[in-house]
Amino acid sequence: MGMLRYSINVTLDGCCDHRAVIPDEEMHQHHASNIARADALLYGRVTYDMMEQGWRSPSASGSRPEWMEDFARTIDAAKKYVVSNTLEHVDWNAELVRGDLETAVRELKEQSDLVTGGLQLPMALAELGLIDEYEFLVQPRIAGHGPTLFAGVSRRIDLKLVDRTELGSGAVVMRYEPKT
Repeated sequence: MGMLRYSINVTLDGCCDHRAVIPDEEMHQHHASNIARADALLYGRVTYDMMEQGWRSPSASGSRPEWMEDFARTIDAAKKYVVSNTLEHVDWNAELVRGDLETAVRELKEQSDLVTGGLQLPMALAELGLIDEYEFLVQPRIAGHGPTLFAGVSRRIDLKLVDRTELGSGAVVMRYEPKT
């Protein structure tokens, strides 16, 4: 049985807006490593669209720093599953996932190690108890706005810390597993 890891950048005040984080080489290397270790990515429609717009090859020359290119190549090549009832078609090495979310994700986990990101899909996955590991890359910044992590979750989810790594920027990667 594979595992499902949720990984997201978050500010100290819980903001998950990708524009609120401080992008640097070490952060991108960390995320590229996460993607490379997984068999596939699992995204909702919004996160898939955002990632495709930002990382699909080819990119315009000079549109991003050279140190982002390893991450760009890694995410571009990764297998992707997209949970959506509104999209008619996906490409970018992606496959649509429809139907009952719990059944579909359990079937994917039987075959693959998955990484997910975003907000809405991970909250639904957490509510179903399908996330095996939570990874928060906590940015040393207070954004003062949202969206925020797990806003509206219907039940408490207790976690235990399994790893902590401080990056050179002062960001801290914290990995948790659900308490059983």
